[in-house]
Amino acid sequence: MKPTWCPGCGDFAVLNALYQALAALDLDPKNVVVVSGIGCSGRLPIFVNSYGFHGVHGRVLPTAMGVKIGNPKLTVIAVGGDGDGLAIGGGHFPHAARRNIDITYIMLDNNIYGLTKGQASPTTLQSFQGKSSPYGVAEENLNPIALALAYDVSFVARGYAGQIKHLTDLMIEGINHKGFSFIHALSPCVVFNDTYPYYGKKVTPIAPYENPSNKMRALELWQDKHHIFLGTFYKDETRQTFNERIRDIIGQFPRDDEKYFKELLNRYA
Repeated sequence: MKPTWCPGCGDFAVLNALYQALAALDLDPKNVVVVSGIGCSGRLPIFVNSYGFHGVHGRVLPTAMGVKIGNPKLTVIAVGGDGDGLAIGGGHFPHAARRNIDITYIMLDNNIYGLTKGQASPTTLQSFQGKSSPYGVAEENLNPIALALAYDVSFVARGYAGQIKHLTDLMIEGINHKGFSFIHALSPCVVFNDTYPYYGKKVTPIAPYENPSNKMRALELWQDKHHIFLGTFYKDETRQTFNERIRDIIGQFPRDDEKYFKELLNRYA
C-alpha cells in the first residue's frame, strides 16, 4: 500500500529509512511489529509489510510494551508524533525508560499538529505563527532529547528526514540496542510548518570522537543554542532490560505454584 501523506512530508523519508534498516538487519517480517498512535505518523504501520497495530491517541508505548512482554522474541518498533508522544502520551515516556524494555521508539517530530490542520504542538517553537497562534506560541517548546536524557533512556539519538542514510544507521543501532532505544526523527510538515530551511541551517553531526556513554557530554550537546546535533547522544549498554528482570523474579518464585498459592490463601482463611 502506498503512503498517503502530503507530497514532501518528512514522514516519507522516515519510512524509507525504516525500510532500509529492517532490510539491512535481515529481519523476518513475521517477527516484526510496528505499533503507532494517532496522527500523521500513526499511519506508518499500514505501509510496512510486517505485523502492525494502529492504537489510540497517546498509547503507543503501553501497547508496544504489552506486545514485547507477551512475546519477547519479537522486534517491536513504536512510532508516534510529537503531539502523540509528548502531550496526551507524555506520561508513558518516563515509565518506558525506567523499565528499559527492549523496544525502539521513533518519534516523528514535525513541530505541529499536522493532521488537524496546524495547531501548535509541544515542540512548536514560540516564533511560529499559524492560524491558531497568529501572534506566536505562548508556551516554550519541549525538547524530546532533553526529556529522554532526564528520564535516563538507555539509548538516545536524533536523526533528520533530510539525511536518510544517517537516519537509517541510527535505526539499525537503536534496534540492535538491548533495552529501550529512543530515536528523535526530525520530520518537517511542508504544509503547516515547513522547517526544512530552519533545520538545513542548524543540523550538525555529533563528532565521531564523542563518547556516547558520557551523559554529561550528552547534556551539553542538547543545550547548544547554535546547533541541532544529529547522532547518538547517549548509550548505556550495562543496564538490565525489563524482560531480564522479570525472568530473574520468576526464577525466584516457588516451583510448586499451586501449593504456594493455597498456602498464601490459608494465611487469610
